[in-house]
Amino acid sequence: MSNNNSENTTKKINLAIFASGNGSNAEALMERFKRHKLIQVTGIVTNNPEAGVIKKAKGFGKPTIILNPEKINDGEAIYEQIKHLEPDYLVLAGYLKLIPSTLIEKFPRRIFNIHPSLLPKYGGQGMYGYRIHEAVKANREKESGITIHYVSENYDEGEIIFQKVKRLDQTWSAEIIGREILLLEHEWYGKVIEKTIMSHITQNS
Repeated sequence: MSNNNSENTTKKINLAIFASGNGSNAEALMERFKRHKLIQVTGIVTNNPEAGVIKKAKGFGKPTIILNPEKINDGEAIYEQIKHLEPDYLVLAGYLKLIPSTLIEKFPRRIFNIHPSLLPKYGGQGMYGYRIHEAVKANREKESGITIHYVSENYDEGEIIFQKVKRLDQTWSAEIIGREILLLEHEWYGKVIEKTIMSHITQNS
């Protein structure tokens, strides 16, 4: 755990959030944990220098690290760039690059991801965001939802921590499905991260 503390007594657990785009989930997490007694976001990490999440990070007074594009697949290089954030956990929030195995090894069962479908359905490389909702609509699925899981070496194949199902109205467009699923993401990601971390603390105490 980090040496940062609250009231000079409680060591805080640091989250580094990885995002590639607008960062609405990152924003929800920064809001949730901004006054938390135990958990804090220490920075945003992105592969995209034009990402909207950068502006959101500034709004919360959080530093942003823009990863070296030539070393995006080098876990050791990524760690060197982010280690001053003293992260205890990594949180993927719309981060579209594969996490290198060497970085996963440094954070075993301490890298979270959220996916806007009920995995294993609509997962894998290239399946993200609006593409998923279009496929769900095209296949006339009766339900969709979110999956929160640990990150493994393959896209969307890590151990599942939590799923939440959303029944779909067949009249909904892909856009409406996307909005409904995003509401679930914002509602549940922070809760599940907090619960999981607290469970880890209990197990290790």
